Amino acid sequence: MGRKSSPPPNIVKAPPAKTPTLTQVPTQSLATQTSLNEASNRQQRLNMEKGAELDRVNSEFFAGQDIRRTQATAAENRLGTRVAGEESRANIRTQGQEDRAQTATTGLEYRRGLETAGSQDRALTRTTGQETRQTRGEEGRQTRATQGQLLSGQERQIGQRGQQERAAIRTTGTETRDLRRTEGSQTRLTEQRRGLEQRALTRTTGQQERAGTRETGRQQRALTRTTGKEQRTTDLQQEMFRRYKENRDYEQATGSYRV
Repeated sequence: MGRKSSPPPNIVKAPPAKTPTLTQVPTQSLATQTSLNEASNRQQRLNMEKGAELDRVNSEFFAGQDIRRTQATAAENRLGTRVAGEESRANIRTQGQEDRAQTATTGLEYRRGLETAGSQDRALTRTTGQETRQTRGEEGRQTRATQGQLLSGQERQIGQRGQQERAAIRTTGTETRDLRRTEGSQTRLTEQRRGLEQRALTRTTGQQERAGTRETGRQQRALTRTTGKEQRTTDLQQEMFRRYKENRDYEQATGSYRV
């Protein structure tokens, strides 16, 4: 600010009959100091206004950062929960499908075993009936022949009867063994199929659980990375603001010292 010119001194002549009056004349140093004080006060008010405005801007910025960070965290949490629910439902659906498939296969194999056992029993019954009828017919023929030739054919009749009985016993034993062999084969096939389905169900369950665990870990790691990044950004901004305030305070102090 330019220096003001000092007003010319006023010369006051005292009246002859009165006591002379002293009049204070302003000096140049007083006017300069007053001007400097006014300029300093204006500068301080301007600095305070700018500092308050900057504080409001920074407060709004950091509040927005906090809101966006909270929204991002909530979105990641909802996404993790939704993915975990989807994987859990997929595991339950897969397990239900495998259980139903295993039950259907077990029922099918059981019905097939019953059908095979029934067919074998019916075949055995038919063969036994045929052999029994043939035996009875042969016995009747032998009896009639025996009655005709009682003395001469008695030994032959007994031998023929024994032969037929032994043949019937052999046929019965053969059919019984075939039936037991078929039942054992079907039982082993049923147990083998049950074991295969059980192992397939166990593998599928393990795969789904491992996939769910991997997805949960991946989501948690992503959430941790996002949280760390936001925290580092916030810390950096706070450090920048702190340095700015220190620099501003230093400049104000330096300016006040210079004034």
